[in-house]
Amino acid sequence: MKKPISATIDEDLISWIEKEVGENTRYRNKSHLIETALEILKKEAKK
Repeated sequence: MKKPISATIDEDLISWIEKEVGENTRYRNKSHLIETALEILKKEAKK
């Protein structure tokens, strides 16, 4: 089950996220990009 969260993010990162979502069909929306990034970070932390 997914739950909404709130986060304060630097404007440069928000601009980058919006650009990536707009130009890249790999991400459905901002939440999908952020979730994907966090999954990658989680895998890296386990190493």
